[in-house]
Amino acid sequence: MMSTSISFAGVSVWFGEVVALNKVSLEVQPGITGLLGPNGAGKSTFMSLCTAQLRPGQGEVSVLGQPVWCNYPLLRRVGYCPDRENYYDDMTGFEFVYWLTRCAGLFPKEARRAATAALERVSMTDRMHDRISTYSRGMRQRVKLAQSFAHEPDILFLDEPMTGLDPVGRLAIFDLIRELGKGGKTVVVASHIMYEIENVTSNIILLNQGKVLAVGDVHDVRALIDAHPHSVSVRCRDPRALATRIIGLPSLVTIEFDDEVSGLTVRTRDPNTFYAHLTGLLAEKELGVESVHAPDDNLQSVFEYLVP
Repeated sequence: MMSTSISFAGVSVWFGEVVALNKVSLEVQPGITGLLGPNGAGKSTFMSLCTAQLRPGQGEVSVLGQPVWCNYPLLRRVGYCPDRENYYDDMTGFEFVYWLTRCAGLFPKEARRAATAALERVSMTDRMHDRISTYSRGMRQRVKLAQSFAHEPDILFLDEPMTGLDPVGRLAIFDLIRELGKGGKTVVVASHIMYEIENVTSNIILLNQGKVLAVGDVHDVRALIDAHPHSVSVRCRDPRALATRIIGLPSLVTIEFDDEVSGLTVRTRDPNTFYAHLTGLLAEKELGVESVHAPDDNLQSVFEYLVP
């Protein structure tokens, strides 16, 4: 039977009158879990609780079967890559990772070896002995990632780990995260971008305004997202002519005209069918379709739909 890596039992956190987490109860198993939600959803608060940077106002938090608060032996088994940047710019990347690895309990020789290996895994071999102040944003992010797993923790928390990385760098980090999640270890990845989560795991926690909206397989969560009505805006020469061509689609909910930009916005429950139908109309010159975009194709609109 698979053991539980993280357990929240009725956990709430308040910052003044702001509720950061609201009576959250859940369990996370070994492997990779995606923590998905818009900015301000409570993702960083969740990770701060798991890494003993924050104490819950109510409820209990356990990591690897133990209470996490002031549990220093346990915290040496935890790795954390925060969303915010906190560096000693006069240090080199190697020194930064080395000393944090020493703080995790490694002896000097082990720490040097671990820091070097971690920086190599994030493609910082050629720059690891340069000062952090000379690094680009992407390089700084790589160093931050390296320090989180250099000491080979049993559980790893990555808060928006793709921040500042170019497309090639993102692909490499996707591969790295998948590798880190093997062998019975636990990796929790927080992001506000569905695509990033889908690239590393099929297991998702959907979080918004401090509440858990869904927990489970990414396909089940995707089904929830796809079920909400999508808005699609189309700019064209003759919006009313276009409307007569699409009004019979069974998935159509509403059509609204925007005379200021010569276009219309439709709401549909089946965007794939709508896009397929629209594609067949693009070649018709009298319609003069200029652009198509989805103004609410983002997580915030999904959460607004899911929250009653």
